[in-house]
Amino acid sequence: NRPWLDGALLTDRPSQAADRTVPGHWEGDLVVDSHAGGLVTVFERRSRFSLIRKLPNNRESVTVTGLVQDMIASLPEALFSTLTWDQGQEMAEHLRITVATDCQVYFCDPHSPWQRPTNENSNGLVRDYYPKGTVFDESVTDEEIQAMQDQLNRRPRKVLGFATPAEVLADLLHEQVV
Repeated sequence: NRPWLDGALLTDRPSQAADRTVPGHWEGDLVVDSHAGGLVTVFERRSRFSLIRKLPNNRESVTVTGLVQDMIASLPEALFSTLTWDQGQEMAEHLRITVATDCQVYFCDPHSPWQRPTNENSNGLVRDYYPKGTVFDESVTDEEIQAMQDQLNRRPRKVLGFATPAEVLADLLHEQVV
């Protein structure tokens, strides 16, 4: 009983989304607390660049998709082609994202976190900052979340030849301008 999945399964996603040589394909998820709070995290597959926002104490689909729309709008349109998510209820309104941003949303198979490996690995890095048990209430500020995101984007990655996600993303943007 998840009608929002129709035509948006991983098998429907363009094959180039699986190829990390093509930028613009993202993976997303929530990092949640035991209350109604959490973080929305999206990571670009090629550069590993992260966008992270704090949820305003509700995980309803309209709230989550609205935040994702804002996150997508924060970067040039050419950098967002697809977004892959798990089958959580928080993305039931995913068509709002596609209509507003032209970014297609696709869903992994049930219980298949390995189909979003960048996001799963990177959410583990987020948990280094905010371990399980953290409550994302007013004691965790948007500025602290932004600082964490900036640190993750400036962290050299072996998989990137020890470049940082910010450097790789800057190179991708430069290639599109030239």
